[in-house]
Amino acid sequence: MDFTRLREFQDFLAGWRIPGNDCIVTKDHEIVYRYTTGWADREAGRRMRGDELYFFWSASKVVTSSLGMRLLEAGKFTMNDPLAEYMPEYRDMTVRTRVDGREEIVPAKRPILVRHLFTMTAGLDYNFGTPAVEEVKRASGGRCPTREIARAVAKSPLSFEPGERWQYSLCHDVLGAFIEVVAGKRLRDYAREVLFDPLGMEDTSYNLPDAEKMKRLAVQYNWRDDLGKYLPTNNTCGHILGPDYDSGGAGVLSTCADYAKFAETIANGGISREGYRFLAPRTVDLWRTNALDARQRESYNWSQLAGYGYGFGVRTMMDRAAGGSVGPVGEFGWGGAAGVWVILDPDSRVSLTYTQHMLNNQEPFISPRLRNILYACLD
Repeated sequence: MDFTRLREFQDFLAGWRIPGNDCIVTKDHEIVYRYTTGWADREAGRRMRGDELYFFWSASKVVTSSLGMRLLEAGKFTMNDPLAEYMPEYRDMTVRTRVDGREEIVPAKRPILVRHLFTMTAGLDYNFGTPAVEEVKRASGGRCPTREIARAVAKSPLSFEPGERWQYSLCHDVLGAFIEVVAGKRLRDYAREVLFDPLGMEDTSYNLPDAEKMKRLAVQYNWRDDLGKYLPTNNTCGHILGPDYDSGGAGVLSTCADYAKFAETIANGGISREGYRFLAPRTVDLWRTNALDARQRESYNWSQLAGYGYGFGVRTMMDRAAGGSVGPVGEFGWGGAAGVWVILDPDSRVSLTYTQHMLNNQEPFISPRLRNILYACLD
């Protein structure tokens, strides 16, 4: 293995549009590459040290869906169960549609199934700004309990019939609330019990950690196309609605090293370096199996996802030629709005955890190159 090109790419990014970045590659439970470059806080002259905390944004979805898969393998539910059996507020849903050129709201013809939450096909949108959500914020004094937010989401009409197509949405936030119902405890507590503590992920949490840890938060920047440079933001994640809200879709904070412990475990079939079985290997295989039919995949069309299908909460490589991928079929993972990107490959027993902290993250440029460079370096 020769990681010269990966290091050169990270340095290129730090001299291009990305303030700083960190990257860890593991193979067969061993860290075979680690490199950190650039700025954690350019204005203060603080360079990256490798212990920075980040908002992982949608890379949280990999963690949340993995927790759901653990409950699936424990027999707590099946993918084809109606969601309303666990969350009654989703029993009588409506759908926003057009009839004779006019928008109308009509009763849904099909129920939301649990699989629809995992696969982003439930018909939900990504709108937290509804009157029902605002009412929960007001009534809870801004604390926003996870289950109450999920009940508020259920009051909005669906964008389409469940199962009709793929749409990036609040599905995994509702999945987080579903996990709370099935596990019988808060999402943060279940994650701590079965994942974070067993893997020694001491710097990882749903919602904000204590003030001392937050001092290690890398400044979150935003690339401004109009100015041709990045500027610091107010260092918040808009999906963390309040101290009682565990956002399954975007609520995780972590470090590159902590998240890499999770990635390494999944890349080795769900078994940690110390022998803790978080997931069964067959469960990992199901998780990364494409779950979208041809019609649903028509709306799964982001440029950086060329060649990928979508499993039970993760992208999964299906067509190497279509994606121009040096990596193998079955490589899977997801990314986050500030630029985190994770690659999980149980067949090669390889994982990559890449972290940066910049909105308008340049993912369509970075992620396919990062993948191809990784696999070239492994040969």
